[in-house]
Amino acid sequence: MQPKLNHAPLPSTSRVSLKMLAEHLGLSPSTVSFVLNNVPGRSIPESTRERVRAAARTFNYQPSLIARKLQGQRVNTIGILLPELGEGYHSQVISGAGNYLVHEGYLYFTVHHRHSPDLVRTYPELLDARGVEGILAIDTMLETAPFLPTVLVAGHTELPGVTNVALNSMLGAELALGHLHQLGHREIVYMRGQLFSADSILRWDATLAVARNLGLQIPEERIIRLEQDSHSPEIGYPGVRKILEAGTPFTAVVCFNDVSAMGVIRALSDFGLRIPEDVSVIGYDDVQSAAYHVPSLTTIRQPLQRMGEIAARTLLDKLSGKPTPALISVDPELIVRESTGPAAKNRSKTARTSDGPRETSLSRKRPTTSRMTS
Repeated sequence: MQPKLNHAPLPSTSRVSLKMLAEHLGLSPSTVSFVLNNVPGRSIPESTRERVRAAARTFNYQPSLIARKLQGQRVNTIGILLPELGEGYHSQVISGAGNYLVHEGYLYFTVHHRHSPDLVRTYPELLDARGVEGILAIDTMLETAPFLPTVLVAGHTELPGVTNVALNSMLGAELALGHLHQLGHREIVYMRGQLFSADSILRWDATLAVARNLGLQIPEERIIRLEQDSHSPEIGYPGVRKILEAGTPFTAVVCFNDVSAMGVIRALSDFGLRIPEDVSVIGYDDVQSAAYHVPSLTTIRQPLQRMGEIAARTLLDKLSGKPTPALISVDPELIVRESTGPAAKNRSKTARTSDGPRETSLSRKRPTTSRMTS
């Protein structure tokens, strides 16, 4: 015998709970839950099942993800940790990860920590309390392994049970310095990334090793150390300007990323120097605007969207109980555009005032070397 409907009106403006839906149908909350969650092994008549599903559709019932998680059911929700969402590196990684997660039927939350150790420590717990099943962390230094399944992109930390998707930094340094060395550059300015960025240490160590193998010197006066927490081109401007004002000779700049390279190019231009006739500039990442900058930027391309997709796929493998490696290494690629060329050999020293260049003697025409485009 079918239980009668309670006919108690359900609220039209607030969220309908499982208990309210059960009272409206005249059923127990457990029966309604069994139907909506397709729990096997329950002898519930098909007519009752259809009434429950129809009422859920009518009142737009949304099950609690947290309750489902507590019952051991999948909620298909991922948390993504990153320093901030900007135009370059982080947004491209999220694009690759997000596309894959959406295709697989997953929802994801993003939280920004701005490299705050306190936020990095507390976010996994806060996300877990909101029903998240796994963590994907981008450019984030974790001190300990989260209790949720976790995959890092450029985390560069060895933690038990955590997979790291990382670029082959040694190959990146070989491509960048090898390109400049082949063009005749020996007096090079080197840029070291901010210490709070997970990529900085490994990339700098790789740069030192490759420079040593090529016989390149890295004197202190030709090192720029980034410190500002910013994703604006302004981070590359003051360091190069200081070297120019000091009169330190150089023919090329190896930048930490594409954004800083754009600031370097502006600083050089403000001093009346041409790129690449007087100074070559090489970036890192190959963000979307690199190909459209003037001049277009030679760079080390990180396959950022592919790295995001690999990380998302690996995280879902973890959630499914599949074995995953501790490290997945991804190779970069050299993209040669307009900002690098043969080393200038006979450039006269630029006379400068405190506000910038006063007079510049340039003796070389623009090189006509062939260039690759992305």
